[in-house]
Amino acid sequence: MTINLKKGGSLNLTKAEPALTRVRVGLGWELPQTTPPLDLDVSAFVCRLNAQQEPKLLSEQHFVFYNNKATPNGAVVHSGDNRTGAGEGDDENMVIDLPKLEPEVREISFVVTLHEAAERRQHFGMLKDAYIRIYNEQTGKVLCTYDLDEQFSRETAVQMGSVVRTGDGQWEFRAVGAGYTLDLGTFVSGYLG
Repeated sequence: MTINLKKGGSLNLTKAEPALTRVRVGLGWELPQTTPPLDLDVSAFVCRLNAQQEPKLLSEQHFVFYNNKATPNGAVVHSGDNRTGAGEGDDENMVIDLPKLEPEVREISFVVTLHEAAERRQHFGMLKDAYIRIYNEQTGKVLCTYDLDEQFSRETAVQMGSVVRTGDGQWEFRAVGAGYTLDLGTFVSGYLG
């Protein structure tokens, strides 16, 4: 049974699927007819916690996006950039190989940004039916879905959700749904350090 999460909700992936080793994160959206067309980019920030318990990238190579499609050890892999959002199903995917993740990894945040949003005068208020799905990659089973039903007007980036390692070593997915008026470079700067 697929669990439908609301903003702020979570699912303990370890308890839901005790044998889970590979997670697929699928993101999708329907694009309106705009000129120029909306170009969404999905990124993953593979993070440790700093002394203030804030998530920070393990290294610059742990920022996974259309120009860096995998972490150095291949634990997180991006499917590639979908510039149109056309067709049924997920528009972009990332696969996480949980046993391959470095021991210090505590969070993998998934952020969707609008390419050249300021120049194109675009925002997430133009988007519809955005979602994030978590799959058991080995079986293809959908474990949970979070439909982004927030109303964003001027935001140009959304943190959709995070896969988090809890204090007892289990994995959970947290539905975040936080909107920002930031570009991708600003997001990366915030995760460095």
